[in-house]
Amino acid sequence: MLASLIIVFREVLEAGLIVGIVLAATEGVAGRGRWVTMGIAAGILGSCVVAWFADAISGLFADTGQELFNAGVLLVAVAMLAWHNAWMAQHGREIARDMAAVGRAVSSGERSLAALAVVIGVAVLREGAEVVLFLTGILASEEGGVGTVLAGGLGGVALGALMSGLMYVGLLRIPTRHLFRVTTWLLTLLAAGMAATAVSFLAQAGVLERGGAILWDSSGLLRDKSVIGQALHVLIGYTDRPTEAQLLAYLATVAAILGLTRLAAGSAQPVRRAANPAE
Repeated sequence: MLASLIIVFREVLEAGLIVGIVLAATEGVAGRGRWVTMGIAAGILGSCVVAWFADAISGLFADTGQELFNAGVLLVAVAMLAWHNAWMAQHGREIARDMAAVGRAVSSGERSLAALAVVIGVAVLREGAEVVLFLTGILASEEGGVGTVLAGGLGGVALGALMSGLMYVGLLRIPTRHLFRVTTWLLTLLAAGMAATAVSFLAQAGVLERGGAILWDSSGLLRDKSVIGQALHVLIGYTDRPTEAQLLAYLATVAAILGLTRLAAGSAQPVRRAANPAE
């Protein structure tokens, strides 16, 4: 029971924190509930399908299919987060001034929400598939049977959801004028962490052979498999033994998203001045 509780808690925490950040980043934007729900539902369905065909996926690429699949979905999420941050750079000020009205008026908001729905979907898909696979393995080896494993799993879901909810409530306490700046940085660091993790999966699959030297080992201070370490891994991409390739991917992603965001914000300025000639 304890094993299933810990495993499910960690996986739900990782997906739940991402959902919480996305909800905070889209506070006041009309239709966000529908898109978030669609992302979660698609992720759950997809995770069951992936878990069911796990052996076939692994066999397609000489036992590296799961690593390549994980890297692929993470890179998709990175691209979607970059797209959303660029959109927020163009429309964030209007949303901060009149959140409900602009949420209905800005048609491109639907595209931004669709991008974040993809992020939620791939997060739930990856974590959900791991939960199914882990619980299947525990069920095969644990004497307590289905009831014990199910009880532990439900307890893990409850604890993970509670911590994710606390994260979301904490973000909402930030004043509106600062909320989008905070969530933009959170989404940027989240994307950078995903990019670094994708590099790790590519290295495990043998696709990436350079940059494998470990730069430092901070596991003595904080293990990335601990609860706090896992939360920091989701939020800022923390890992206790980063490689050169992971650090390079992390920094490159941060630089690319910040550059794209600045470019999008600059392109939005002439439009605002034209619409408000008195300013």
